[in-house]
Amino acid sequence: SIGEPGTQLTMRTFHTGGVAGDDITQGLPRVEELFEARKPKGQAIIAEVDGQVDITVNKGRREIIVTTRDGEIHHYQVPYGSRVKVAVGDYVEAGDELTEGSVNPHDLLKVKGLRGVQLYLLREVQRVYRMQGVDINDKHIEVMIRQMLRKVKVEDAGDTDLLPGSLVDVFELDDENRRILELGGEPAKAKPVLLGITKASLATDSFLSAASFQETTRVLTEAAIKGKVDPLLGLKENVIIGKLIPAGTGMSRYRNIRVLTDKEDASGQEAEKLTETEEISLTP
Repeated sequence: SIGEPGTQLTMRTFHTGGVAGDDITQGLPRVEELFEARKPKGQAIIAEVDGQVDITVNKGRREIIVTTRDGEIHHYQVPYGSRVKVAVGDYVEAGDELTEGSVNPHDLLKVKGLRGVQLYLLREVQRVYRMQGVDINDKHIEVMIRQMLRKVKVEDAGDTDLLPGSLVDVFELDDENRRILELGGEPAKAKPVLLGITKASLATDSFLSAASFQETTRVLTEAAIKGKVDPLLGLKENVIIGKLIPAGTGMSRYRNIRVLTDKEDASGQEAEKLTETEEISLTP
């Protein structure tokens, strides 16, 4: 799990003096910054399009110009004190860093899409841990990143019952669109939204799960006022009330299956052999 390596990170001292590198937050604060999807300090400017780089200086102000193959020009003002990572004549792709610093994951989501921001968050979190000699399997981080990108913002409701501007689960959107397409209607259009783990945990459909995380009083009060009913579909809410989690033999489809022990299985096989012997002896 990430808990123990996280504890190690808080206990270590980070020696970065005298090293020329990116001016970024190190250690556990950096991991928290990534998982909470915050705007980073010393934010890097990223290219919005593929194109060739040109750099101009006007009255002491630097400007990076990226020109696409179609002749489209994009201007980027370089803040005072920022170090430029590209040179005149370089070819950059959308999402590449033009200045040093940490990338704002929300900007990266707009430019490179879902896959781009997923890979960036995974790479950056792993980089912090590996710098301290801590090895974590990618799957643990991927599970959290998946939850951070679980919601979408409805831009056009189409013929669905969804409200424009509302945040809905991506699975809910897919189910609603599938239903409308079967009826020959217009599906809804939505864009992915990146939420920090705190906000993502509180935005769950289960009020028991949300209440067990943070802001317990507010979550339970709101659930009581709205008369919410918890469907108990997740892991946390079932653990809270002492039910089997809906996984493996805890799933409803497996509840009526009888599991035989090795002894029962062996005695059953012996009974079958005995029956066969009796049938043979009775045969004339």
